[in-house]
Amino acid sequence: MDRDQLISFRRDLHAHAEPGFLEYRTAGRIERALAGLPVTIRSGSQVQDLSGVVNYPDPATREHWAQLAIAGGADPERTAYFVRHGTALVAEVAGNQPGPVWAIRTDIDALPIREADDDRHRPARDGYHSTTGAMHACGHDCHATIGVSLLHRLSDHDFPGAVRIFFQPAEEGVRGAQTMIDAGVLEGVDRMLGVHVAGGKPTSTIVGSVVGGMATRKLAVTFRGVAAHASGSPQDGRNALLAAASASLSIMSLPRFSGTDTRLNVGTLHAGDNVNIVPALAEMTCEARATDDEVIEDLTARVLQVIAGTADAYRVEQQAVITGRAVTISPDDPLVDKIIAAAGQLDGVPEIQRHSPQGGSDDVNLMIRGVQAAGGQGAYINVGANSPAPHHNPYFSPDEDVIFTAADLLERVVRNG
Repeated sequence: MDRDQLISFRRDLHAHAEPGFLEYRTAGRIERALAGLPVTIRSGSQVQDLSGVVNYPDPATREHWAQLAIAGGADPERTAYFVRHGTALVAEVAGNQPGPVWAIRTDIDALPIREADDDRHRPARDGYHSTTGAMHACGHDCHATIGVSLLHRLSDHDFPGAVRIFFQPAEEGVRGAQTMIDAGVLEGVDRMLGVHVAGGKPTSTIVGSVVGGMATRKLAVTFRGVAAHASGSPQDGRNALLAAASASLSIMSLPRFSGTDTRLNVGTLHAGDNVNIVPALAEMTCEARATDDEVIEDLTARVLQVIAGTADAYRVEQQAVITGRAVTISPDDPLVDKIIAAAGQLDGVPEIQRHSPQGGSDDVNLMIRGVQAAGGQGAYINVGANSPAPHHNPYFSPDEDVIFTAADLLERVVRNG
């Protein structure tokens, strides 16, 4: 695929953005972009184990996004397949010389953000902004395009080893990587790379690897009480809304840890049926983050204690489940050396940084940690994209040159062995 075809591909993904575990059209579009290449593509249970997913999209939601995918030109049979078996893909191409097995994670999901539709926003101005109710506000459409571009480039087989591209669903909420790990995709991998656009850095700036990051646990919490007439018999009710509200305030009031950066957030709270009914049901989501993997375990335990204690105080039942998780990252210096050396061979790179702190959480770190635990190496590359607005913003719009710099870099890293 040439430059114009890749930009068209990226914009097509952008215009039909789909949230985590619902990337039906996106997965099918990636398959079509790889059709005819000498690559092996695996999907379904070969690359994704959905049995452990908590709060997987319900049938009505899956049907809604399936119909959107088909309306957007997706093949109905492949869409039905992805609805049944999941949207993860692994595409592998073998080189013509002995060498390491590389794995490169490219995530494919969008965020539940309604994209800006005015002329200040280039996708709207040029006619490719999303109207699905989801938005690629973190560059995952670029990541998928980078993966497709790299597979096209490496289809000449003129490199040592082999390359697997993980097209991963549901990175937002750190839910998708574990489903692929559980299916065994890391087996035999020697070197694990993540790649991500960095909207806040000048275009084509290369970071050999982010470091640190925040371990996280995402929780879904349900409080169940007893409904009653709010005036006629309030004493018979058990107010799930008050329990959830009290728990949310207590979670946000938990003490921080000295020497470790921590974050707490209650993201959603939905409760009640009517103004004159004691609320019997409340549903809440919250998260804990920390720059230390041991601290996140302690902090999460405290969150769970708050939830249990508050439920007991209000005499309601509670259930709290972890829906997503991520760990910190410590890249391997020899692999970062290779990335920095390859970056130095490229033209048009304004700056090369060996390391940069990772400000958020990403479940590719689970993949990197898994490969490292098996004796391999890992790193997480960032490439500057100079967006006029930050990540997770309705006006996020990366410079599309980032796609080609990232693909150039990854190609050079792989061909160098």
